[in-house]
Amino acid sequence: MEISLLKMLSDVISSFLHLPLSGKIKSEPISKYYRKAEKMLKVLKPVIDTTVFSDLASNEVCSKLFEELGLAIEELRELIENWHPLSSKIYFTMQVGPLMSRIQALGLGILQQLKTSSQFLPDNSEQETSSAIEEAIREQLEGVGPHLEVLENIIQNLGLSSNQEVLIEAVALEKLKEDAEQLEKIAEAEYIDQMISVVNCMHGHLVMLKQAQSSIPVSVPSDFCCPLSLELMTDPVIVASGQTYERAFIKNWIDQGLTICPKTRQILVHTNLIPNYTVKALIANWESTLHPHSTLEGSLNGMVNGQQVDPVRISPPGSDDGSVSSDEGGANSVSQSSKSPSRTEASNALSSEQSQTCVRTASDSSALSSVKFPQGTQGDSHSAPLLSTSPVNNDDTSGELSSGPDTVGMPTQHRKPEFSPQLMVPRPQSQTVGKRSSERIVPRMASSPRSVETRADLSATEILVWKLVEQLKSNSLDAKREATAELRLLAKHNMDNRIVISDYGAISLLVDLLQSTDTTIQENSVTALLNLSINDNSKTAIANAGAIEPLIHVLKTGSTEAKENSAATLFSLSVIEENKIRIGRSGAIGPLVDLLGNGTPRGKKDAATALFNLSIFHENKDKIVQAGAVKHLVELMDPAAGMVDKAVAVLANLATIPEGKTAIGQGGGIPVLVEVVELGSARGKENAAAALLHLCSDIHRYLNMVVLQEGAVPPLVALSQSGTPRAKEKALALLNQLRSQRHGGGGRA
Repeated sequence: MEISLLKMLSDVISSFLHLPLSGKIKSEPISKYYRKAEKMLKVLKPVIDTTVFSDLASNEVCSKLFEELGLAIEELRELIENWHPLSSKIYFTMQVGPLMSRIQALGLGILQQLKTSSQFLPDNSEQETSSAIEEAIREQLEGVGPHLEVLENIIQNLGLSSNQEVLIEAVALEKLKEDAEQLEKIAEAEYIDQMISVVNCMHGHLVMLKQAQSSIPVSVPSDFCCPLSLELMTDPVIVASGQTYERAFIKNWIDQGLTICPKTRQILVHTNLIPNYTVKALIANWESTLHPHSTLEGSLNGMVNGQQVDPVRISPPGSDDGSVSSDEGGANSVSQSSKSPSRTEASNALSSEQSQTCVRTASDSSALSSVKFPQGTQGDSHSAPLLSTSPVNNDDTSGELSSGPDTVGMPTQHRKPEFSPQLMVPRPQSQTVGKRSSERIVPRMASSPRSVETRADLSATEILVWKLVEQLKSNSLDAKREATAELRLLAKHNMDNRIVISDYGAISLLVDLLQSTDTTIQENSVTALLNLSINDNSKTAIANAGAIEPLIHVLKTGSTEAKENSAATLFSLSVIEENKIRIGRSGAIGPLVDLLGNGTPRGKKDAATALFNLSIFHENKDKIVQAGAVKHLVELMDPAAGMVDKAVAVLANLATIPEGKTAIGQGGGIPVLVEVVELGSARGKENAAAALLHLCSDIHRYLNMVVLQEGAVPPLVALSQSGTPRAKEKALALLNQLRSQRHGGGGRA
C-alpha cells in the first residue's frame, strides 16, 4: 500500500515536471512559480524514487507526508493548467503562495524524516510576493497606503511593469469580484476589492514614475496623454466608448481579446478605431507653442493622416450623424472612475444651505451617504433646520491622475471678442469663460504674427465644450448620446469645466433633452445637470431654464438611475429658497414620495433628502403629508434600512403642523421615535426628541401615547443628562410636560 502511494507521488511529480511541454508556463508569474516548484521537486523526486522499496515506505509519518504532498502538487498543477493570459496575476499569486509554502513545508518534513539536510531545498525568498500583497492590503486598510518599496516588490515579482499590464490586472480582478458578488461570496468579493485598491495604487505609482522620467521639460497636458501608455499621443483614435487612445496601444489591447474600455470599463460595442483629428490638431498646436519657430511635420500647418488641417481653424471633418466622432471622445480631459460610469460621478456630498453646494464624485456609497441631517427643525426657537455636512472638496483632482495643467504656454494679453473669427467658436457675451485663476496657462497659436495677435483665448476644454454643445443640436441620436455623456463627465471634473459648459449654453439644451425618449440621453442629461448644479449660479440658471417640470417628468417616467439623479438634482436646486417654492408648486412632491416608498435604497435616500429640504418651506409640509410620506418615513426608521437619521429629520419638520402630528400618531410613529431617543445616533436623538415635543405640545392623546409607550421616560431622562445641548433642551421640555400632565391629573380637553 505504501509502495503504491510512493509510486503515485513519483508519477505526480513527473507529470508536474512535464508541464513546460503544454506551453502554459511562458508568462509571469507562472514561470517563476513553476521554476521554484521545479527546484524543490527535482530534489525530492530522486529521494522518493529510492525510498519506494525501503523500510521508510511503511513509516506512518512519512506516508502521511507523501499523501499530503501529492495532493498539494496536484492542486498546483491544476492551477497552472487553468491559467489564462488574461487571468488575474494577483488572485493567482494569493492562491499559489500558500500552496508553495505547503509544498516546501511537506518537502522539508519528508527530508527530515529521511535524515537528510534541508540545504538542498531552495530558499524562501521568492515567496515574499504573497506576503507583500497581504502587507499592501493591510496598509491600505489602515489608511496609510502601501509603502513604495512594497509596491515595487509586487510590481517587479509579478511583471506588472507597464500601465497596460496594471490595467489588465484591474480588469481581471473586477471580473473576479463581479463573479464573487453574483455567487454572493461577500467576503471574497471584499477581499478582491482590497486587491483592486492595491492595483490602483500601482497605477498611481507608475503615473508618477512616467512623469518623472519624461524627457519633455514641461508638463504634458493630461488631455494629450494616452491612458494606456501615459505618453503623448501621436495617432489618437476614438473607441466605441467615446474615449481617445494612442492607436497602437488600444489596438494591442483589443487584439488581446479585451473588449472593454480601459478607462470607463464600458463594453466596446464595436472595435472600430476612428481618428481623432481634433485632438491631433490640438497636440500639434501645443507642440508648436514649445517650438514657435519650428516647421516640424507635427505642426498644424500640414497634413494629419492625409487631411489638410488649417493652423487656426480646428473643426471636425464633416460631422453629420455618425461623423461626429472627431471629438466625441474628446481630449482625455474627462476623468472617470474605475467603476461603471452609470453612477460613478455621484456619491453626493450634499451641502448645507449656507454653502449651497452639491457634488457627486466617484464612489459606490449611497447618493446621500454623506448627508448629515439638521441640528434643528422647523419651529424650533433656537435654530433653523440645516443640512450639515463637511466642506465639499471641489479641487480638480476628482481622483484623476493629472500630469499638469490643461494647456501649456505663456499667456499674452487676452482679447475677449464676442465671437472668435479665427476658431469659429462663439464667445459667450459679457462673460469671461472659466473664471480662471492667474496660474491658468493658455496655449499660443504659433502660425503667423497676425494669428497670434488676433487669436481667441480658448483652451482645449473650451473648444471641446463648444463642439459638444453643437452636437446637442444635431438630429443624430448617436451624436446626442455621446455629447451628453461627455458633458456629464466634464461637469463632474472640476468647477472650471462647469462654468465653461454653462457659459456656452449647454443648460437649456440639456433641459430639453430631459424629455427625450432615449433612455441613455435622458440619463446623461439629468446627471449632467446634477453635476452642473454644484455651481451656485447654475442652480438658478437651471431653474430659470424651465428644468423643474422636465425633472419631474423624469422622476415619474425615467429609468431607475434617472429617477435617482432627478431627485438629487431637485434637492440641489431646492437649496435656493425660491426654488423650494417653485418645486413644491410644480407637483414634485408626489413623485418624490413615490420614490421614497418604492425606489431603490439609493433612490429612497435621494428622495428623503429632497423632501427634507422642501419641508423647510411651510407650504410644502401639508403637501408632503397628504402625499403619504409619513407612512414611508416611519417604515424607513427601521435600522435595517439605514435611513433612520434622514427619516426622523423629515418627521421632525412635519410634526410642526397639525396634519403632520395626526399622520405620525396614527401611522405608528411615536413608538419608533421613542426607540430612536433610546438607541439612535446623537443627531437622531435630537430630532426624535424635537418631534415628540411637537407632538405632545398640542394634542392630549399623544401625551398619553408617549407615557404609555414602554420605556419612554428612562431614555428621555438619560438624554436630558448626557445628550447634546439641543437634545438635552428638548428632552427636559418633554419631561416637564409629562410631569405637568401627571401632577395636574387632567390636561387639555
